[in-house]
Amino acid sequence: MVEGGVSKASKTEFTECWNIVWTTPYIMKLALSAGIGGLLFGYDTGVISGALLYIKEDFRDVGKKTWLQELIVSMAVAGAIFGAGFGGWINDRFGRKISILGADVLFFIGAIIMAIAPQPWVIILGRIFVGLGVGMASMTAPLYISEASPAKIRGALVSANGFLITGGQFLAYLINLAFTKAPGTWRWMLGVAGVPAVVQFGLMMMLPESPRWLYRQNKVDEARAILEKIYPADQVEEEVNLLKQSVENEKAEEGLIGKDMISRLKGAFGNKIVRRGLYAGVTVQVAQQFVGINTVMYYSPTIVQFAGFASKSTALALSLVTSGLNALGSIVSMAFVDKYGRRRLMIVSMFGLSSCLVALAVVFFQAAIHAPSVSQIESSHFGGNNTCPAYITDGNAKSWNCMDCLKAKCGFCAHKGNEYLPGACLIDEKSTDTLCSDEHRTYFISGCPSSFGWLAVVFLGAYIITYSPGMGTAPWIVNSEIYPLRYRGVGGGIAAVSNWTSNLIVSLTFLTLTEALGSAGTFLLFAGFSLLGLVAIYLLVPETKGLAFEEVEKMLETGFKPSAFMKKSNKSEMQA
Repeated sequence: MVEGGVSKASKTEFTECWNIVWTTPYIMKLALSAGIGGLLFGYDTGVISGALLYIKEDFRDVGKKTWLQELIVSMAVAGAIFGAGFGGWINDRFGRKISILGADVLFFIGAIIMAIAPQPWVIILGRIFVGLGVGMASMTAPLYISEASPAKIRGALVSANGFLITGGQFLAYLINLAFTKAPGTWRWMLGVAGVPAVVQFGLMMMLPESPRWLYRQNKVDEARAILEKIYPADQVEEEVNLLKQSVENEKAEEGLIGKDMISRLKGAFGNKIVRRGLYAGVTVQVAQQFVGINTVMYYSPTIVQFAGFASKSTALALSLVTSGLNALGSIVSMAFVDKYGRRRLMIVSMFGLSSCLVALAVVFFQAAIHAPSVSQIESSHFGGNNTCPAYITDGNAKSWNCMDCLKAKCGFCAHKGNEYLPGACLIDEKSTDTLCSDEHRTYFISGCPSSFGWLAVVFLGAYIITYSPGMGTAPWIVNSEIYPLRYRGVGGGIAAVSNWTSNLIVSLTFLTLTEALGSAGTFLLFAGFSLLGLVAIYLLVPETKGLAFEEVEKMLETGFKPSAFMKKSNKSEMQA
């Protein structure tokens, strides 16, 4: 997963989870009802990748202005940053249930606004509403599930919410593919998100508030009534006592670090152990985004078009593979993260990501230099009024190839018999697209015909396989383990904000970078970021596998140093 927490659950825990849920369906009803928020989270972050292809077709200004495309994509991320903060306040003030219902309302309003949008700015407005819902859902759904689940299967149920997020992204690609031939295409793609929001709203109206939140509000009888539905009768009293003790401890901790956020932040940054934990926690979250993962998740079909696949349905179908590999990778992670450790998986993942990004840069560079040339005869075939003005006025037009044509904001109409032969450079208008298609030619506006295209898809798949089991899940696990108990909420919040902010920066600049540096240069830049991230993780992030929270705290107090920088005597002591 890209933008949500992952709670690690063992294979035994999943088996026990199935047994308990089978005998107590009420627990699954609670978890799945709240988990629809995770599904919506995944759907709304994934659906825009395919919808954007058709939005560009309906609004030609969007196709010509990359900053408009970036705003449409990234405003959901901007909304999520504010939604997460706002959602945290609603969670504490009004309860988890109200927060989930509020997220559903925002999802529904955003979906309707986008589906009926007459102009691109209205789509952007709808994306902001959806983003607010995504932020609230990312904060609230895992919290509600964890507080309404038996302790022994809590990790499994929260992990299931993580699977629903990646499942939502996969579903988004399927829905995109399903509506490619439907009238309204992108309007259906974006509007469908309103359906699960309505379903979840209806289900949540019939479900109770979190027992923990009720207990904190001194509604002890209501909390007990819910626990009686979750636990066997002989365990209820024990669970009530545990809940009481936990809430009392939580309030005592609040007394020590302060109730307001400013006091907590001052305490966190003034504490040497927390600061060192933040060095590690923020490093892995920023590195997770600056490897460029969300350029793939948000712009995957566009990247496939960069590789030379002009057909929108083909681009969507190939992008479905990357989404499926991402979901598969999150399952693989569960098998290895406790066996090999968080630090090792991240280092291996970062090394693999750097290699894949360099390979992608090489493929796109080769595709650019081998792009078909522009023929004056082919271009004039469609009439002087339809030929690209920049091509006509350039004194060195004979040297133009397809990439030069696209950089001039024009379209490339491939040769009729063989798309790798010289083609025509035309004004990028719907009429010229139609003229080209009527002659059974392929019209390119995002990438050029290339025999290297299939290699780009292969390396994209390898990139996802390398990312998902390591950098996809391990950063969230590290952040759940690296901070002292009393500062875990503050530390995790700071790291999550750094993740969302990095996500916003990357998604808001990707297309601009491809225009300025080319696809090859952009992927090479991300490879550079990946290498920097690899070095930072090696130097700053300790291994937390198998350590008690007290042991992690002690390690941070003495200061973490990679084994290569430790003295021989210290190494011997550690090995002993």
